[in-house]
Amino acid sequence: MTTTRRKFLATTAALGTAALAAPAVHAGPKIRWRLQTYAGPALAEHVIKPQVELFNRLAGDEMQIDLFFADQLVPTGELFRAMQRGTIDAVQSDDDSMASPTEVAVFGGYFPFATRYSLDVPTLFNDPKWGLKQIWEEEYAKVGVKHISAGSWDPCNFATKKPIRTLDDLKGLRVFTFPTAGRFLARFGVVPVTLPWEDVEVALQTGELDGIAWSGITEDYTVGWANVTEYFLTNNISGAWIGHFFANMDRWNELPDRLKDLMQVCFDASHYYRLWWYWAGEAKLRVYGDKLKLTTIPDEEWGKVEAAAREFWEEIAAESPVKRKVVDIFKEYNAAMQKAGSPYRCV
Repeated sequence: MTTTRRKFLATTAALGTAALAAPAVHAGPKIRWRLQTYAGPALAEHVIKPQVELFNRLAGDEMQIDLFFADQLVPTGELFRAMQRGTIDAVQSDDDSMASPTEVAVFGGYFPFATRYSLDVPTLFNDPKWGLKQIWEEEYAKVGVKHISAGSWDPCNFATKKPIRTLDDLKGLRVFTFPTAGRFLARFGVVPVTLPWEDVEVALQTGELDGIAWSGITEDYTVGWANVTEYFLTNNISGAWIGHFFANMDRWNELPDRLKDLMQVCFDASHYYRLWWYWAGEAKLRVYGDKLKLTTIPDEEWGKVEAAAREFWEEIAAESPVKRKVVDIFKEYNAAMQKAGSPYRCV
């Protein structure tokens, strides 16, 4: 009895010593994704980082998402191809700036005057009456990409170094903007300039840029552009940027349904946060912000820009049946909102 007990204690002690001496081995998450956003670090703190952190907390050892900011892994214009190839697993971006090869690419970001308010975007995508979500899902499935969800960001206003009070003031302005927005604004003499996102602030300081038409006033303050511009034009060419979450289709299909649902919920939390964050910020900073002076082009003159947008829509619609379908949805939707009157549209 005594001998057995001694042997047991000796064996236990030896095992305990070996366990303490052995290095700890922790299994990493079963699944690890790399997600790159179009946003720089300051903006990502609002539009994606909290939601990725939430997903990682809830998914635990089952899955983790590594977040990368604008241009960290690949340039923004190469995001689509990198995701399609599987170099990165997921993307937060608009179709336009990530150079999507789909028929709907031109409508991502700021399609001129397609939206007036932030709620227009989730309504157009998620309400079956308008059905943009189904169109996007079908177009991206054709190229091996999963369209996860769409949401609204901020409006598209000019922030410039000199005041804009008439359409003539736009002529010759070198402006950082999105591809489709630049294509449209060129009609009024704007010179679109393409730069890496992180170079914009310096380009404004050195005079390479005269302004930006990339965001509303909330982002101007958040990312530091309000420090290197002086004026903010209250007229906008879009009431809300259309942006999305995408994933490589093979990587998406490999996920269990529980993780797909969790990712959807966390990304929807990002969409919800932006709805009120931008809505509050756009008004608050116009009233209380102390860095940018507000200017406005009179409604009767700005009406020329709106009229030109309708012509632009028809030019885009003529390019393909899918584009015609989307443009017709925008036309019908805006006509319905106009007929509904206030608060849907001011009449």
